[in-house]
Amino acid sequence: MTDAALAGASSTTGAVPAVGGGQRYTFHAALRWSDLDAYGHVNNARFLTLYEEARVALMFSGGRAWGVGSFADGVLIHRHEVDYLRPVDYRMGRSTADQAPTVRIELWIEQVRPSRFTVAYEMFDGDLLVSRARSVLVPFDLEQGRPRRLTETERAFLLPYVRPADAAEA
Repeated sequence: MTDAALAGASSTTGAVPAVGGGQRYTFHAALRWSDLDAYGHVNNARFLTLYEEARVALMFSGGRAWGVGSFADGVLIHRHEVDYLRPVDYRMGRSTADQAPTVRIELWIEQVRPSRFTVAYEMFDGDLLVSRARSVLVPFDLEQGRPRRLTETERAFLLPYVRPADAAEA
C-alpha cells in the first residue's frame, strides 16, 4: 500500500469507515485425514478450523508483513455464523497423489467499528461454493483483561478488505 493510501486509510474515523477497495484475501487450506467425519466428509466443526487458518494468515502473517503486529497481542472471537451449503469430500488425488486435497477460502472485512470488526468468508471446493461464514472479532487487552479499541494502524490494514455485506452478495 502506498504512503498516500495509508495516510488516507488511517485517517478514517467513526463507527463505520468508508468502504475500502473490497479486496478479497485468498487462502488455500490443505485438508487432513483428521478433518473427516464418519461419512468421509469434512466435519462441520473443522470448517471453523479452516476458516481460522485463513483468518490467521491474513491478520498475523499478512498483518506483520504490513507492519501490524498488534493483532497477535489479543483478538477474541465474539461470534461465529456458518452456513453449510454442500459437503466437502476428502478425495485423494484430486490434483496429484502427492498432494492432499485443498479448499479455497476467500475472506474480506464486512464491517469495522471502533472496538470490533466482522470477517466474512466463502469456502470453495474447486469452483463449487460449499460454505459461507462470518466471525465478529474483538481486539482484547490480555494484560488488562478487557476489550480495547482498534488502533489506527489496525484499521488502516483492514480498510482495503472492507466490502459491506450488501456489496458482497450483489
